Order: sequence, then C-alpha cells, then structure tokens
Amino acid sequence: SDGRRIREAFIAPPGCCIVSADYSQIELRIMAHISQDHGLLKAFAAGEDIHRMTAAEVFGIPLMQVDPEQRRYAKVINFGLIYGMSEFGLAAQLGIERSAARAYMERYFARYPGVEKYMQETREKARRLGYVETVLGRRLWLPEINSPNGNRRQGAERAAINAPMQGTAADIIKLAMIAVRDWLHGQQLKSKLIMQVHDELVLEVPDSELALVKEALPHYMGGVLPLDVPLLIEIGNGDNWDQAH
Repeated sequence: SDGRRIREAFIAPPGCCIVSADYSQIELRIMAHISQDHGLLKAFAAGEDIHRMTAAEVFGIPLMQVDPEQRRYAKVINFGLIYGMSEFGLAAQLGIERSAARAYMERYFARYPGVEKYMQETREKARRLGYVETVLGRRLWLPEINSPNGNRRQGAERAAINAPMQGTAADIIKLAMIAVRDWLHGQQLKSKLIMQVHDELVLEVPDSELALVKEALPHYMGGVLPLDVPLLIEIGNGDNWDQAH
C-alpha cells in the first residue's frame, strides 16, 4: 500500500534504528474509563482481546469458539460505536441487512449497558451545554447540536460521542511527547523523538540505547494520565519506519 511505501522512506542513519511506540486501542480504553461500563473495564483489566470478547458476548458463544469473521464483525461494531455509527452505517460496513445490524447493536448494548448510558447522557449534556469535554476538561463546542437540520444535528451528535475519546487520546499523546522528551533530555541520551502520528510516537535511536528506550517507553507513555484501565503500548523497531510500525 502507499502508506507502507511512504513509511519505508523514513530510514535510520547507520548505527541507529527507528522505534515506533503506539497506544493499543486507546479510544476503546478511554470509552471504558469514561463510561465505567463493567464489561469493558473487566475485559481490559484482564488483558483480553477486546474484539474477541465482544464477539463472544454479541454472538452468545464461548471465547474459544469465536472465528476470525465474527471477530471482524465485533471490531467493526466496537470502532463504529466510538464514532456514533448508526445501524444504517453498521449494515453498510458489514454488508448485512439493517435488521441484522440493529439486532447486533441491541445485543451489544444489552451486554455493555454502560456504553449506551454514556452515549445517551453525552448527547443530552451536549444539547444542554453546547459542548463536550475530554477527561482533562478540554472543551469541544458543538454549535450544530440543536440545529433544525437533521443531518447537521446528527453530525454534531456523532461528534459529541466521539470527541471526549478522540480528544482525550490527543491529550494523552501530547503529554506522552513531553514525558518522553523530558526523560531523553534528563538522561542525556542521543535518542530523538522525531514524529508523532495519531496514537504513535516515532524515535530515532542509536543501537547502544535501543534496549533502554524499548524498556522505558511503556512506563513514560503509560503513566501520563491515570485511567481505570491500563494503557497498553506496543513497540517495534527496524531500519525504517515501516519495519518498526
């Protein structure tokens, strides 16, 4: 893909490598924290594969029996709900009837009632206040939330549901950049933080510092904002960004 080819162009100089560290499923973890949904909190605390767990819940089968197709469905549902996806959107994404999509969503909400409650309360709060907030209290104003135009209103409602998660993820990665830079600086390391993309930090690391940096990054990235679920950091390294990613 083009993305891979572009990443291959970021090449470490001799004696160095590229290290990529990214937050795993950060928005779903923030959803668990904000909604305080018991099922989600439990799954993340236990280190379960959240998409397999969701598939087991939605399809009503044991975890061990979840096949890749069912996991893919659950993944679309998990990420779709974060973006306030409707049953119509879900049906289109999965290529299924709307009635089937509705049934999946109803079963999801029955299993994760905290998520449904979060979504309803967030919509109501946004209508009342005209804004939503991240966990750290940064505000996103939603002037269209009470618009008479249905499309604009629904767009604002989707933004209201998503912004606290996406905004908190953005807050966390900025805090992580500061924490990692301060640590590199304080230790007088030669490693450099060269890039931030979405939920990922990219560093250029001398071979002699590689083991140290890989060991330290989860600590500094995972500790910037205490949430009720662990923040999981996945780390890779290679001669170029694509190998590390």
